[in-house]
Parts: sequence; structure tokens; C-alpha cells
Amino acid sequence: MRQKAELRKENGVTTLYVDGKPFVALGGELHNSASSSTVWMREKVWPSLRPLHVNSVIATVSWEQIEPEEGVFDFTELDDLIADAGKEGVRLTLIWFGLWKNGTSTYVPEWVKLDRDRYWVCESVSATRIPSPFGDPSNTISPLCQAAVDADARAYARLMKHIGEVDTEGTVIMMQVENEMGLLGSPRDFSSFANARFAEEIPAELAESFGISGTWTEAFGRDAEEYFMAWYYGRAVETIISAGKKEHDILMYVNAWLQQYPDRPGCYPSGCPIAKMIPLWRIAAPGVCLYAPDIYVQDFEKVAAEYSQLENPLFIPETATNINSAASVFLAVCEYNAIGFHPFGIEDIISRDQGVDAAMLAALNISTAAFKNEGSAVYLPASYQVLHSMMHLIIPARGTGHMRGFYHNGFDNGIILEFEEYDVHIAYGPTEQGTPPAGGAVLEVAPNEFYVFGTNFRAWFLPKKGENCHVQFLRIEEGTFEGETWKRGRILNGDEHYVGLPFMPGIMKVKLYKY
Repeated sequence: MRQKAELRKENGVTTLYVDGKPFVALGGELHNSASSSTVWMREKVWPSLRPLHVNSVIATVSWEQIEPEEGVFDFTELDDLIADAGKEGVRLTLIWFGLWKNGTSTYVPEWVKLDRDRYWVCESVSATRIPSPFGDPSNTISPLCQAAVDADARAYARLMKHIGEVDTEGTVIMMQVENEMGLLGSPRDFSSFANARFAEEIPAELAESFGISGTWTEAFGRDAEEYFMAWYYGRAVETIISAGKKEHDILMYVNAWLQQYPDRPGCYPSGCPIAKMIPLWRIAAPGVCLYAPDIYVQDFEKVAAEYSQLENPLFIPETATNINSAASVFLAVCEYNAIGFHPFGIEDIISRDQGVDAAMLAALNISTAAFKNEGSAVYLPASYQVLHSMMHLIIPARGTGHMRGFYHNGFDNGIILEFEEYDVHIAYGPTEQGTPPAGGAVLEVAPNEFYVFGTNFRAWFLPKKGENCHVQFLRIEEGTFEGETWKRGRILNGDEHYVGLPFMPGIMKVKLYKY
């Protein structure tokens, strides 16, 4: 029996431990329906993943699949998924598609869908109806419906009990509870039951923590409807997580569809655990171990910074599959200490059997460029390979100030990275079709010794501001790591006497001196 995965705080940074060792999950999330078929996984998915150097896969398990009849469970496909992942040598994070997926209730079993008396849905009013790509609130079971929450919790508890029984090797390291939950098409549930709760005073826990009181409107003003929904989604999730942990206590987190244009709750899922709602969610759902952003917006770094604050470890369960991921992964891991990075639809990098729906992406405010993965099959695995090989240096450097990551997000031409004895000027290389933008990191291993790694940039080492001296290279090497041993390639001098990496991700070792 392997050790359960856990989160430990070191140097002020949270690190994921798997089997008692630091583990950064570098992999991808599968398409929603992929893991519902063992045949599809074995014929289409696993062969596509093998060349990608992934150590982590995020896959789904749905309520409708495991409990097709009330109280009758079928874990056949799940058992195959866990067994096959073990054979492939990758760890699994499972997404529980229970009551809510992308704000709607499409993955609940038929017996739930057909019983609207027991499992009632949200209501909106015409004055507040907001256009949504997934229809209106009548397709979303209300988080205030306790019967539905309890039924979800029972199914989730049965799922976790089964995983605890069959997963003796600890292949499943984390669970994502629900997916991008929240209400689309309306800022809140306007059912009669919800209206009555909305008119009540806020819960005592919130009043004490936020230092406010009164009804939801009196306490939260124009944001009251979003805070109201966040509270009830959070309480529902806590009920579900608590039931699951009693059967098999592993790490459980939630993810967020980000707040974005048009910036109205209901255009993005109202009540979703977006960054500004994390303080409330932590009160409502203390069992959640972290809050994870799904990043498809242009400003990747802004989101990474936002979700690595508030003592929240950065775990990215979804991001664009395009060539940018081969560069942004360095920023996530080396600057914002990410414990996981997973482009969505990772199996499509080599084989595009499923493709993407351009109309749906447009409705979701996601550019089709997010899934134009020309070049990704070459560059993303190379980035993963570089990072895997350097983890023995990366992990100890997190939180020490001896490592800085960067990523060219299109807004500037370079960056200055500051270290104790040197500043490093990074100049971003050109962005060309089918090749990654600049992304990488500089890691200081001794006062005059650095590793520089990543893709598509040049680096100049400078004296600190106000320091009147020269900086020169003692030695520049290309190379790779075999285990923890540096295996140098060329020693660079003469016309090649500079620090820079082309599009193909790589590593350089630099020794300096001042005079």
C-alpha cells in the first residue's frame, strides 16, 4: 500500500508529495467523455499519451455512469481506468461529474433528471435572464435542494469507498469535486425557496469572519446574489466532500471558470470559486484543499499570480492545448510554484480525432487559438522532459529566491530577473507560427553558477544596479541531466559565447565572475 498524496508547506511554499516524495504533476486533462469507454481509452487515448512524457492525467467519472439506477452501482470502466493508468505509470486525478459540470446538471443519472419534484432546479426571472451558451437555469439543479445534494453525497461516498478498496497502489492522488460549478443565465436562483433564504440574515460564520451583518443585500450590496450562490454551492460541496472523506480520505479540490467578459455573474457561473470568492468558500467548505483555475484567458500570468496567493497552492487542471503551453509551463512551475499543469484535451496533441466546436468556444469566450496545437506534440513533451530532469533542483529552490520563471504573454519584449549578486536580462525571441513563445527560468545553484532553461530567449548577466564592475563568463555549457548528474554537451565559446535557447526547450549551465 503506497502512501496517500499530501500537501506539505516548505520554505513558505506548498509542495505536493506522492509516495513520500515531492511530485509536480505535469500532464493533461482528457476530453470529458474519453474515460467513459475503456475501448476508446485503450485504442485512442493511451497510445497518444505515451510519447508526451506525462506523469499525470486528469480524467472524469460521472454520476450517471456509476449509478444508472438509484442505489445500483457499476464501476467497471473506472476499474479499468485505474488499472490501465497504473500500467502506464501515470497518476490519476479524477473529476467527479456529479450535480454540476460547467454550471449545469447534465451528468446526473436519468432517475435524477426525471424527478423534478425531488431534485428541483434553479429559476430565473425575465428581468435577470442572462444569455448563456449552456441554456437557461432550468437545466441546473439548485444547490439549495438538499435532497439532490444528499443524493450526490451518497453516490460520491460510494465512489470513494470503491476507490479505497481497489486502488491499492495509490494511482488516484486527487479528486476534483464537481466541475466549474455555479449558475449560468441568472445571478442567482429565484425559486421561492431560494427567495426566502435570500431574505434571511447571512450565516453567523460569515458575519463574524467578514465583520458585517444583515440580510444578503444589506451585507454584500450589489454583489449579494453572487455571494449568496457561492455560500450554497460551498455548503453543498462540503456535504459531498465530508461524505467522501469518511470512506477514503484523499486530497479533494474544486476548480473555477474564471470571471471574465462580460463581467456579470451569470455570464460566468455565479457562485463559482473564482479568486474573490475564495475567502467565503473557505468558510463554507473547509474540506477543500485548494482552488484551481481553468486558464484560457490571454493573461496567463495574472491568473497564476492570483491563484497562488491567499495560501493557495497553484494547481492548473485545465489550460490551452496550443503551443503556448510549452512556454507557460515554465512560468507556472518555476515562478508560481505550481504543483500541477494540465492542458485540456491532451490526447489531441498527436491525434485530432475529436476536435473542437468553434461555435461553443466562441460562446464561452475562448479563442479557437487555444486549441490550435500545431507544434505542441514536439515542444510540450520537450518542456516536460526538461522540467522532469531538473526537479531535484527545482523543488529545493522554490520559495528561496534562487529561482525565477518567465513567460512572454505578448505585452512586452523582455524582463529583468533579480538575484542577490546579479541581475539577468531576458530578451524574448520572436513568436512564429508553430513554435513556442519565450518561456523559461533561471536557477541559481551557487553564488556564481546558474542553470538557464526553457525556450526561445536570450539572457545577459548584469551587475547589480550601482555596482561599478564587469561581468564575464567563466564557462557556458549545453547539456542534460541523467538522474541528478549533469551531462554536458558542447562548451560554448567564440561565436557561440552567449546564453540563449532556441525554440526547442533545453538547458544551459553558466559560470560567471566579476572584476
